[in-house]
Amino acid sequence: MSQLESKVVEVDVREDLKNKIEPFQKIMEAVKPLQDGDTFILHAPFKPTPLFPILKAKGFSNEVEQIDNRHWKVTFTKRGVK
Repeated sequence: MSQLESKVVEVDVREDLKNKIEPFQKIMEAVKPLQDGDTFILHAPFKPTPLFPILKAKGFSNEVEQIDNRHWKVTFTKRGVK
């Protein structure tokens, strides 16, 4: 798949967590169809460290950015599993 065909999926779970809704299933559904080269961007109120090994096992690398005190943006990129 070329870079031009790459898909970007963005999910913001801050409101879900504020309303005490567990977002894990929403996140897993969002990443399920992604292919090599696709990107998943997650917005959360904290650094979602427990998610890193789970998505790493699914072939994602990540880049973490703290936007402000209660806003973390994590960019996960699907890479080919060798």
